[in-house]
Amino acid sequence: MRVLRKRSHPSKPLAEINVTPLVDVMLVLLIIFMVTAPMLSMGIDVNLPRVKAKSVDVAEEKLVLTINEAKEIYLNKTMIPLGELNPKLEAIFSNRIDREIFLRADKNVPYGFVVEVMSEVRKAGVDKLGMITEPPEETQ
Repeated sequence: MRVLRKRSHPSKPLAEINVTPLVDVMLVLLIIFMVTAPMLSMGIDVNLPRVKAKSVDVAEEKLVLTINEAKEIYLNKTMIPLGELNPKLEAIFSNRIDREIFLRADKNVPYGFVVEVMSEVRKAGVDKLGMITEPPEETQ
Protein backbone atom coordinates (compact mmCIF):
# COMPACT_ATOMS: atom_id res chain seq x y z
CA MET A 1 0.00 0.00 0.00
CA ARG A 2 1.22 3.42 -0.93
CA VAL A 3 0.93 6.42 1.37
CA LEU A 4 0.02 9.68 -0.37
CA ARG A 5 1.52 12.81 1.07
CA LYS A 6 0.38 16.35 0.51
CA ARG A 7 2.99 18.47 -1.15
CA SER A 8 3.10 22.16 -0.53
CA HIS A 9 3.30 24.16 -3.73
CA PRO A 10 6.12 26.70 -3.52
CA SER A 11 4.85 28.51 -6.62
CA LYS A 12 1.48 29.31 -5.07
CA PRO A 13 0.96 33.14 -4.82
CA LEU A 14 0.34 34.87 -1.52
CA ALA A 15 -3.27 35.80 -0.85
CA GLU A 16 -2.40 38.94 1.12
CA ILE A 17 -1.84 42.40 -0.30
CA ASN A 18 1.25 44.27 0.85
CA VAL A 19 0.01 47.77 1.81
CA THR A 20 3.33 49.09 3.12
CA PRO A 21 4.27 50.89 -0.15
CA LEU A 22 0.79 52.42 -0.31
CA VAL A 23 1.07 53.72 3.25
CA ASP A 24 4.53 55.15 2.53
CA VAL A 25 3.29 57.03 -0.53
CA MET A 26 0.22 58.34 1.29
CA LEU A 27 2.31 59.65 4.19
CA VAL A 28 4.66 61.45 1.81
CA LEU A 29 1.69 63.03 0.00
CA LEU A 30 0.16 64.06 3.33
CA ILE A 31 3.36 65.80 4.37
CA ILE A 32 3.64 67.56 1.00
CA PHE A 33 0.06 68.84 1.21
CA MET A 34 0.48 69.93 4.83
CA VAL A 35 3.53 72.00 3.87
CA THR A 36 2.06 73.53 0.70
CA ALA A 37 -1.52 74.21 1.89
CA PRO A 38 -0.68 77.32 3.96
CA MET A 39 1.15 78.77 0.95
CA LEU A 40 -1.99 78.54 -1.19
CA SER A 41 -4.07 80.93 0.88
CA MET A 42 -3.85 84.24 -0.92
CA GLY A 43 -6.03 87.16 -1.77
CA ILE A 44 -7.48 90.25 -0.19
CA ASP A 45 -7.84 90.22 3.58
CA VAL A 46 -11.51 90.44 4.56
CA ASN A 47 -13.31 89.66 7.79
CA LEU A 48 -15.84 87.02 6.68
CA PRO A 49 -19.09 86.36 8.57
CA ARG A 50 -19.41 83.00 10.32
CA VAL A 51 -22.35 80.75 9.46
CA LYS A 52 -23.33 77.10 9.69
CA ALA A 53 -23.45 75.70 6.16
CA LYS A 54 -21.90 72.88 4.22
CA SER A 55 -18.68 73.70 2.41
CA VAL A 56 -18.44 73.95 -1.36
CA ASP A 57 -15.91 71.78 -3.15
CA VAL A 58 -14.06 73.91 -5.67
CA ALA A 59 -12.29 71.65 -8.15
CA GLU A 60 -11.32 74.12 -10.86
CA GLU A 61 -10.29 77.76 -10.78
CA LYS A 62 -13.36 79.90 -10.18
CA LEU A 63 -13.92 83.63 -10.19
CA VAL A 64 -14.02 85.17 -6.73
CA LEU A 65 -15.59 88.58 -6.21
CA THR A 66 -14.35 90.19 -3.00
CA ILE A 67 -15.78 93.24 -1.23
CA ASN A 68 -13.61 94.62 1.56
CA GLU A 69 -14.62 96.90 4.44
CA ALA A 70 -13.87 100.03 2.38
CA LYS A 71 -16.46 98.90 -0.24
CA GLU A 72 -13.71 98.18 -2.78
CA ILE A 73 -14.60 95.41 -5.24
CA TYR A 74 -11.97 92.94 -6.44
CA LEU A 75 -12.41 90.35 -9.17
CA ASN A 76 -9.91 87.72 -8.06
CA LYS A 77 -7.08 90.22 -7.25
CA THR A 78 -7.98 93.03 -9.65
CA MET A 79 -9.81 96.06 -8.27
CA ILE A 80 -12.89 97.02 -10.33
CA PRO A 81 -15.27 99.95 -9.80
CA LEU A 82 -18.94 98.98 -9.41
CA GLY A 83 -19.88 100.68 -12.69
CA GLU A 84 -17.39 98.57 -14.66
CA LEU A 85 -18.30 95.26 -13.00
CA ASN A 86 -21.20 94.33 -15.28
CA PRO A 87 -19.37 94.83 -18.63
CA LYS A 88 -16.27 93.08 -17.27
CA LEU A 89 -18.28 90.02 -16.15
CA GLU A 90 -20.21 89.92 -19.43
CA ALA A 91 -16.91 89.84 -21.33
CA ILE A 92 -15.51 87.10 -19.10
CA PHE A 93 -18.61 84.89 -19.24
CA SER A 94 -19.20 85.32 -22.98
CA ASN A 95 -16.73 82.47 -23.67
CA ARG A 96 -17.53 80.29 -20.67
CA ILE A 97 -20.06 77.52 -20.33
CA ASP A 98 -19.91 77.49 -16.53
CA ARG A 99 -21.37 80.83 -15.38
CA GLU A 100 -20.48 80.61 -11.71
CA ILE A 101 -18.88 83.15 -9.36
CA PHE A 102 -18.15 83.21 -5.63
CA LEU A 103 -18.74 86.28 -3.46
CA ARG A 104 -16.66 87.14 -0.38
CA ALA A 105 -17.88 90.17 1.52
CA ASP A 106 -16.52 91.61 4.75
CA LYS A 107 -19.09 91.32 7.52
CA ASN A 108 -18.87 95.09 8.13
CA VAL A 109 -19.96 95.98 4.58
CA PRO A 110 -23.57 97.26 4.55
CA TYR A 111 -26.08 94.68 3.35
CA GLY A 112 -27.49 97.08 0.75
CA PHE A 113 -24.12 97.44 -0.97
CA VAL A 114 -23.65 93.65 -1.12
CA VAL A 115 -27.12 93.29 -2.67
CA GLU A 116 -26.27 96.01 -5.20
CA VAL A 117 -23.13 94.11 -6.22
CA MET A 118 -25.12 90.87 -6.42
CA SER A 119 -27.62 92.61 -8.68
CA GLU A 120 -24.84 93.69 -11.05
CA VAL A 121 -23.52 90.13 -11.09
CA ARG A 122 -26.98 88.77 -11.96
CA LYS A 123 -27.39 91.36 -14.74
CA ALA A 124 -24.13 90.09 -16.26
CA GLY A 125 -25.75 86.69 -16.82
CA VAL A 126 -24.22 84.71 -13.97
CA ASP A 127 -26.22 81.53 -13.29
CA LYS A 128 -24.74 80.56 -9.92
CA LEU A 129 -23.60 82.92 -7.18
CA GLY A 130 -21.91 81.24 -4.23
CA MET A 131 -21.28 82.95 -0.90
CA ILE A 132 -17.96 82.31 0.87
CA THR A 133 -18.14 82.37 4.67
CA GLU A 134 -16.09 81.15 7.61
CA PRO A 135 -17.31 78.27 9.79
CA PRO A 136 -18.48 79.34 13.27
CA GLU A 137 -15.96 79.19 16.08
CA GLU A 138 -16.44 76.26 18.43
CA THR A 139 -17.11 77.38 22.02
CA GLN A 140 -16.40 75.03 24.89
